[in-house]
Amino acid sequence: MADLKRKGTDTLFGNLWWVLDPVLQMLVYVVLVTVIFQRTTPAYPLFIFVAILPWKWFTTVVSDAITSVTGQERLIKQLKFPKIVLPSASMAAGIAQFAFGLIPLAAMLVIFYPDHISPAVLFTPLVAGVQFVFTLALGYILAALNVFFRDVGNLARHLLRLWFYLSPALYGADTIRSLGATNPTIAQLMALNPFFTILESYRDAIYYGRMPDLAMLGVVLLVSLVLLVFGTIFFKQLEPSFAKVL
Repeated sequence: MADLKRKGTDTLFGNLWWVLDPVLQMLVYVVLVTVIFQRTTPAYPLFIFVAILPWKWFTTVVSDAITSVTGQERLIKQLKFPKIVLPSASMAAGIAQFAFGLIPLAAMLVIFYPDHISPAVLFTPLVAGVQFVFTLALGYILAALNVFFRDVGNLARHLLRLWFYLSPALYGADTIRSLGATNPTIAQLMALNPFFTILESYRDAIYYGRMPDLAMLGVVLLVSLVLLVFGTIFFKQLEPSFAKVL
């Protein structure tokens, strides 16, 4: 709760930016792709919004997790408590913010694209759950590393930007598959990206109105769980040194 209040302070709209920001991002990319590049995809605003919203959730939560420990230097030095609660609380707060972002998505479906509403939308929480497990694992690792290497935040910002363009956010999985005809190695590597499966699963459930590929989601979940165990152990191993370094 404290984390949510902190993020809403000193802004006019507070957490309503989670409603406004993805909408504004969507408009920018819609103009870029459909007007400037003149590429047509049916219901493209919905197509892109379904990917932008979870990606914003991911990048915001990861960025917050990176500074969750280093930003609480005084608290860490004064109190003895499990430090893993800091990135955990930061990333858990992102769930509520993601829920804010679902408001314009629901409005878009009801007002502009009612033909895309189907029972498959009920798979959305499942996909979000898989994404959260993956994000939690990555957040623990980066939060611990940032205590010792403060360049992690700057490096992550650039890597996340590159990751976005390598993920099927502005384009679909079909584009990556067509790339396989000329560059099969690159297409295969892009298909190994966890967000290839995650973003396409959101689109399956919301945009295409069909059941996501549960087998591939299961693989991503299994890998995420293994990474979460590693990330938790990694964080706990480094935790005793946090107070000394900070």
